[in-house]
Amino acid sequence: MNSITFHHVLPQVFANGTSAEGSDIWLQDITFERGRHYLIEADSGKGKSTFCSYILGYRNDYTGSLLFDGRDARSYHIKDWCQLRQQHVSCLFQELRLFPELTAYENVEIKNRLTQHRSRQQIESWFEMLGIADKLQSPVGRMSFGQQQRVALMRALVQPFDFLLADEPISHLDDGNAATMARLAQQEAEAQGAATIITSIGKRMPLNYEIILKL
Repeated sequence: MNSITFHHVLPQVFANGTSAEGSDIWLQDITFERGRHYLIEADSGKGKSTFCSYILGYRNDYTGSLLFDGRDARSYHIKDWCQLRQQHVSCLFQELRLFPELTAYENVEIKNRLTQHRSRQQIESWFEMLGIADKLQSPVGRMSFGQQQRVALMRALVQPFDFLLADEPISHLDDGNAATMARLAQQEAEAQGAATIITSIGKRMPLNYEIILKL
């Protein structure tokens, strides 16, 4: 997949249009291209998570058109969305969506079993790089939120993708760990020729952004 286009998209909850005033995305014609790095800045309540949910097909309560390589998302069937999530778009959710009873490694490996995209050695090297190698066999529910964010990033990276979405990915990290997380995300995205689309209400993931948009 090479492009994701928002053509005059507006969440139905913003039907009066006033919440979309000044937005570079809502009610605009904007295309996200594979291989580029985007930052989407927004105030709370402007639809960051909604934006990600539209791309992943979890919600379709909008007017306008969402296009994947020119194909309207409203024509997608369940099998199309499954293929998109497994092969083209990966997401690090703001609420992380980890399994608290599983270990940190199991949370990453459970997805890797579906994709067979990474070796155990590669995954363990990420744990080392992100400073949580000692948490490999720790239940995620007993880890800090910042540590869990790093586990969630690794889980997002154990699949092929053309677009990596990350919703508030470093909200609980210090600058050093945020920089390491950003370096890994950018390294893996560039290795796949993929785009990164990062949302933020304040603290930016320190990537080399080419395009900064306001939601």
